Amino acid sequence: MSLTKKILIALFLGVITGLILTFVPENIYSVLDTYILNPVGQIFIHLIMMLVVPIVFVSIVLGSAGLGDPAKLGKVGIQTISFFLTTTAIALCISLALAYMIKPGTEGVFNVSAADYEASEAPPIMETLVNIIPTNPLSSMSSGDMLQIIAFAVFVGIALALLGKKTLGMYRLFEQANEILMLLVNIVMKTAPYGAFALIASAIGGAGLNAIGSMGAYMGTVILGLIIHAAFTYSLAIWLIGKGNPIQFYKNFFPAMSVSFSTASSSATLPISIKTAQENIGIDKNISSFVQPLGATINMDGTAIMQATAAVFISQVYAIPLDFSDIIMIILTATLASIGTAGVPGVGLIMLAMVLTQIGLPVEGIALIIGIDRILDMLRTALNVTGDATCAYLISESEKRKKAG
Repeated sequence: MSLTKKILIALFLGVITGLILTFVPENIYSVLDTYILNPVGQIFIHLIMMLVVPIVFVSIVLGSAGLGDPAKLGKVGIQTISFFLTTTAIALCISLALAYMIKPGTEGVFNVSAADYEASEAPPIMETLVNIIPTNPLSSMSSGDMLQIIAFAVFVGIALALLGKKTLGMYRLFEQANEILMLLVNIVMKTAPYGAFALIASAIGGAGLNAIGSMGAYMGTVILGLIIHAAFTYSLAIWLIGKGNPIQFYKNFFPAMSVSFSTASSSATLPISIKTAQENIGIDKNISSFVQPLGATINMDGTAIMQATAAVFISQVYAIPLDFSDIIMIILTATLASIGTAGVPGVGLIMLAMVLTQIGLPVEGIALIIGIDRILDMLRTALNVTGDATCAYLISESEKRKKAG
């Protein structure tokens, strides 16, 4: 049986188990989650996270060195960031339209008096941009600061490209390191079905049917937005720009999508998404190695959909109408914040707090959606990872056509 089928079966069994756990007493669920589900899920995440920093560093170095000309590297970087900003803005427009059509905040009675959420302050955008350059690369690696790791790796890659034959041995060393890491990814992926099962069962069992039921309209709006964005925005880009078959693309990329769904982390999925993109889809290794780690750090289309929907939902619950300028502000703030808050822990809720503050909505409203955010986080992470691969695919196919022409 293929790994994809095993993961699918594990996801299905995890959902069924999670639903069953919503009916068991809280103390029994707590024991099962504490001693079985959570440990199994966390071991799987730790196995992947163990490989993230070395894979990001090695991949970016090889990608930057492989692109060769620094001007070409800059061109790819501009194309990547432009794609991410454009699709994020489209995602926000889709989710705002759906939120106003469905009106999730008017579908039920919500107790806002008990809502209490303390917003974490996100760093200013300029501070984030300045901090991209690491003062201590080793410290950045130990703390897992992805933007700083990427910046240092780009510098090393450019240096290898400029020195050429003088550093051929070092380049080959990075290639060998990459082969070792990909082998380790293959080994870790054998545990994916077990990790996926445990993580899904824990998430659904912890949310409970009451939380899921009361927030059904909000969840449905977010999920519909994610589906539309993947089915139309990404699919049309793959078909019209990449000249590819979207269905085949998603089928080939499914192993990475399923892992991102279960881990709810773009960074944790990175080793699998890079390997899947290169081997299953045929994306150029240098493009993939550069674009996907960058996307895992700054591409947040799924998070943007959640933010816009949540903003409208909270405005409806609190009966605070939003005017046209507020809508424009949501789009601008969330689009720019997708880069400005990169690498901040709990980035989705921090970005949402920024958006709510900007348009004058109560940040405490975030407490209404925290209960089911884990499940939605899984779905939006799968979309984010797919967006990273889509961008890499489009650039890769464009470069192939230029060479052929």
